[in-house]
Amino acid sequence: MTDRNRQRGSAVNADESIFRIPPFYYMHVLDQNLNVTRTEVGPKTYIRQDNEKVVLAPEKMITVPPRHYCVVENPVVRGEDGATVYDTSGQVKLVHADLEIRLAQDPFPLFPGEYLKQTVTPLKVVSADTALRLRAVLDFEDSTGQKRVAGDEWLFEGPGTYIPRKEVVVDETVRATIILPNQAIKLRARKETEDRDGNHRVTGEEWVVKKVGAYLPGAYEEVVDVVNAYVLTEKKALHMRALRTFKDFKNQTRKSGEEWLITMEDTETHIPDVYEEVVGVTKITTLNNREYAVIVDPVGEDGKPQLGQRKLVKGEKSFFLQPGETLENGIQPMYILEEDEGLILKANEAFKDMDATDEEGEGVSAKPGAKKTLQKDGVERKPGDRWMIRGPKEYVPPVEVTVVMKRKAIPLDENEGIYIRNIKTGKVRAVCGQTYMMDQDEENWAKELPPAVEALLTQNLDPLADRSDRGPRQRSDQPRDKTKVVTFRVPHNAAVQIYDYKEKKARVVFGPELVLLGPDEQFTQLSLSGGKPKRPNVIKSLCLLLGPDFCTDIITIETADHARLQLQMSYNWHFEVKDKESDGKKLFSVPDFVGDACKAVASRVRGAVAGVQFDDFHKNSARIIRASVFGLDENNKVRDIFTFPQNNLVITSVDIQSVEPVDQRTRDSLQKSVTLAIEITTNSQEAAARHEAERVEQEAKGRLERQKIQDEAEAEKARRDLLELQAKSAAVESTGQAKAEAQSRAEAARIEGEAAVEQAKLKAQASKIEAESELERLTTAREAELKYVREQNDMEVAKLKEMATIETQKFKSQVDAIGAQTIQSIALAGPELQVKLLKGLGLTSTLITDGSSPINLFNTAGGLIGAMGGASGPPAKMRRGSDSSDD
Repeated sequence: MTDRNRQRGSAVNADESIFRIPPFYYMHVLDQNLNVTRTEVGPKTYIRQDNEKVVLAPEKMITVPPRHYCVVENPVVRGEDGATVYDTSGQVKLVHADLEIRLAQDPFPLFPGEYLKQTVTPLKVVSADTALRLRAVLDFEDSTGQKRVAGDEWLFEGPGTYIPRKEVVVDETVRATIILPNQAIKLRARKETEDRDGNHRVTGEEWVVKKVGAYLPGAYEEVVDVVNAYVLTEKKALHMRALRTFKDFKNQTRKSGEEWLITMEDTETHIPDVYEEVVGVTKITTLNNREYAVIVDPVGEDGKPQLGQRKLVKGEKSFFLQPGETLENGIQPMYILEEDEGLILKANEAFKDMDATDEEGEGVSAKPGAKKTLQKDGVERKPGDRWMIRGPKEYVPPVEVTVVMKRKAIPLDENEGIYIRNIKTGKVRAVCGQTYMMDQDEENWAKELPPAVEALLTQNLDPLADRSDRGPRQRSDQPRDKTKVVTFRVPHNAAVQIYDYKEKKARVVFGPELVLLGPDEQFTQLSLSGGKPKRPNVIKSLCLLLGPDFCTDIITIETADHARLQLQMSYNWHFEVKDKESDGKKLFSVPDFVGDACKAVASRVRGAVAGVQFDDFHKNSARIIRASVFGLDENNKVRDIFTFPQNNLVITSVDIQSVEPVDQRTRDSLQKSVTLAIEITTNSQEAAARHEAERVEQEAKGRLERQKIQDEAEAEKARRDLLELQAKSAAVESTGQAKAEAQSRAEAARIEGEAAVEQAKLKAQASKIEAESELERLTTAREAELKYVREQNDMEVAKLKEMATIETQKFKSQVDAIGAQTIQSIALAGPELQVKLLKGLGLTSTLITDGSSPINLFNTAGGLIGAMGGASGPPAKMRRGSDSSDD
């Protein structure tokens, strides 16, 4: 609640006439006639008049203690002497819409119209390294005579106590920024000002303060950031970029956008200036004695990059890449060439090769037949020259040289080779059976083969063992190296034809042999018929097997009576090679010898069977087919072989594996006849077997009967022996049984008597042990009981003795504590009181009862007698009192 509201709320008791104002209290009274409000200050007793009204009840004065202040709105006007100024009507004058800050003083009242805008508040103490940012809201002149204009800002720096003014407001508390070693703060000017070093700063300007300690920003300064120093080492450098033209810490002018490096040689730590930025940290590049690097766009001695140039740096060396410099292909190892290694080099520009030997210098030839000059101080190289250096040596290529490739000598066995092409002449040759390293004018040549031949070479099929494998075969994971000489192992008893397209000649290689294919040579691929019946182009192969081998074919024939049959025949064949030179060329004269042979045999068989009836063919099929295939000689006998003169193919035998009718009805009739023949044969075999089984059974029964008779005779003989033994044993048993019974009865009687005696002894001994144990138990029990009773009695006696002693001691202590005279007085007090009471009533003796409680007349009589005897003297009463106490 504000003071203005509190004054309105405090006028609730204004209707009272008498107000007692305590000391340091005040009240406001309104004169309703003059409409003037005045202030009454205590201590006093105020009597309100009829024309007056209490506006503000008694209120405590404002007390401002030391180091405190308050703000009063609409303060009163005071004269030069400090007295309050009143107008003509008696109303105090106020400075409206103004403020007054009042510091520590005596308690004061608030005059009518004054309001306490800010309560009593402690003065703000500004500690060291802090300040208050002050802003003037009104023009004024401070205590030092400096004029302040509204809007001016300045700092009140600590330590000190800030005394507020009405013309000044506190915007914020500014704290000093601690600058540690290797730190700095970046400041920005909010308005034109002078920094603490007296330098003029314009609005928005930034600068860095590196002085270690506490820094308190000025009124128009603000801290942008705390900048940490970059610590430089021998392996790290700073890549800097200038944001605008300025002078760096070495007083060197840096233009806007310029980049440079700061290393440990320049400074150990670096704090970036406001006009430079850190692009990154550059690490040192180190080369060992086996490494080199090529720097692209190197920086010259004047510090400017030499664009388009390259610089060679050899190890051992450590350096920093300057801004704009890059390493071509990074750090590269030095070329270390062994004895069987070499490098093919190419010159990018003209230069003198100081590392060339005489052989390398003589080997330089930019054009065929051109003459090169070998100078004493090196070999002249022209752009585009290619040459080769050989090991063993170490080589670092100059910047004018490009390493085309590294060559290594290729060791080749007698059965290995590579294809090489001369890049100048284009000639291709094969090198086999030696260690060879290509020179600068040679390169590997890839020999291309037809896809079918390539597939056969990569399937890894054995032409002899896998000749019946017709399914897809998984190829080798590694493709064929086309630069190596193509090799093919020709198996035993096989042949391969190779055609040289350059010489236009063919050669036939017989196995076992390893074929090395020349650059212009190709394999002759065989495409043979296969399957049953034969189909063309089924078998793909590179080699021709010479046999002996077989082939199977299915053909359809028709007899003279139009019976269609299907024959499956197998032919054994081989190639007859007597002279490899002359006969070798015939082997590959027929492309598909399998299909040609099968067609020729099938045509002969069809022609022979067409003139034969089905029954004759069914009975004499083998003779008819053999005669049709092999033919008859002069003696009308079947020949042994059938020869094809075109390729020396020889068929030695024909095997008829199956004959099946093509017509279903013929097949069913043939099947029925075959089944009937099988049944007849089966029945005859069953009858023979049954007859043989019956004969064997009769023989077995005769042997069984004879054996049974022999067994019965043996059994009768054994039974006779058994009866004789039984008679003898019965005699022995009858004589010995009586004797054994008598002995057993005597022995049983003896044992029974001894057992009875032993049993009686044991019973007597057991009774004795029981009696002794019972006696011992009773004795022990009686002794324990007597001991228990004795101890219990002793304990009871000891207890009674103790109790008697305690009671005696207790009574003695009570008597000693009370005293003999007191006991006597207690004993006489009761009877004397009763006597006096009776005497007062005029009664000698009386008895009072309620009628419901019984009366012991013996005790009553005793009391009466005692009372009568008590008249003889006090000692008797004392004795009765003692007895009653004991009772």
